[in-house]
Amino acid sequence: MSGLEDFLDRFTDDIDGVCLFSPSSSVYESYGEDTDRPLIVIAPDNTVGADSFVELPLDFSNPTERVRFGIEGAVQQGLVDEEMTLLCALKSFGDDIDTVMRVRAAEFTRSGVYDLFVNSRAEPAVIRNVLEVSVELGKKGQKGKPVGALFVVGDAGKVMNKSRPLSYNPFEKSHVHVGDPIVNVMLKEFSRLDGAFVISDSGKIVSAYRYLEPAAQGVDIPKGLGTRHMAAAGITRDTNAIAIVLSESDGLVRAFKGGELILELDPEDY
Repeated sequence: MSGLEDFLDRFTDDIDGVCLFSPSSSVYESYGEDTDRPLIVIAPDNTVGADSFVELPLDFSNPTERVRFGIEGAVQQGLVDEEMTLLCALKSFGDDIDTVMRVRAAEFTRSGVYDLFVNSRAEPAVIRNVLEVSVELGKKGQKGKPVGALFVVGDAGKVMNKSRPLSYNPFEKSHVHVGDPIVNVMLKEFSRLDGAFVISDSGKIVSAYRYLEPAAQGVDIPKGLGTRHMAAAGITRDTNAIAIVLSESDGLVRAFKGGELILELDPEDY
């Protein structure tokens, strides 16, 4: 066992901080006894009352992406710096922490996810709910077939002024919000038809079937992306909204903000 113990000692000896992902109270308290290094909790909610906390708005099934988001958030909040070597402990296979990664913060390029949640006008929970709908649609499609969808979130008044209806708005007199399971089923059903969904800062579904009319001049998107992505980039350049697009052709989910592509993810990784 001495060889293994020596290896583990070298593995942890010169780390600069510890990141715990969704720890139980007992795990947090046991790690908290090591006061020589910064301790950051990364979880959906700060149930353990950690002083240093990064909110994890999505349930990343891919451990690497979970760590990437957490470190990105910790760096942006000033809890760690990019030169630090961090020990990240998380759950990969069961209900208890079973995976440990040793990473340098600088090794992770920015994913855009953290910025999308903390620096957008819409409430983070609303963005999370829209992303979850998009990811689920990307995984299952509509009746087993690939489907595309466009959700414009936040600054709904300006978005409505820069768009026009393609058909009757089924949400015109309703007060339903994204995140409600029944509403999410409706969104998935309506997604097979043309047009964008418009969602307010607080998550109220303002409209479906909207044709976005931002000026395309000056919008620069990666080659291969179509009119739905062009409209998403344009409307986020002209308003304070963000746009989340599910591509029918390649199945990827992309987010736009300020006229730029800031996030691209594969639904199968989440």
